[in-house]
Amino acid sequence: MPGALKPFTPEGAQIKDVIRIVETELDGHKPIYVELTRLAGVNWRFSHAICEALGINKWRLLGSLSDEELEKLEDCIKNPEKYGIPKWMFNRQRDLEDGKDKHLVGPDWKIRVQFDIKREMELGTWKGRQHSYGLPVRGQRTRSHHRKGRVVGVQRKK
Repeated sequence: MPGALKPFTPEGAQIKDVIRIVETELDGHKPIYVELTRLAGVNWRFSHAICEALGINKWRLLGSLSDEELEKLEDCIKNPEKYGIPKWMFNRQRDLEDGKDKHLVGPDWKIRVQFDIKREMELGTWKGRQHSYGLPVRGQRTRSHHRKGRVVGVQRKK
């Protein structure tokens, strides 16, 4: 096995330039571990868990996977519970609509996040108001940051 951080390709494998997974085009010349994070709803930890669940070396080039491996990879991304990935890694735990643990990826995840923000704003919660004002939501300071695009400071008389 090559070095831990060096991408590699199995001997005799042809590398595909572009791979389409979950309605996203990924570069086939980069490692699986890195390219999976470009999918909306997949972070570094979840990408690592997918590679471990499938038994694939995470530094292998994405374009070197066979069609069967790519189908299995996409199925694992869409249905992680089937492959033994723990529920605490899912991005929708105890969903408000049905109370189930889910992991959403791609456009489904983006739409769900937008609806969550819209719901918070309609309810008039503090978090919703911060979103509507364009301020930070998770407790960051606002005195010295988050002033982009606004009038800042005091002008002195000339």
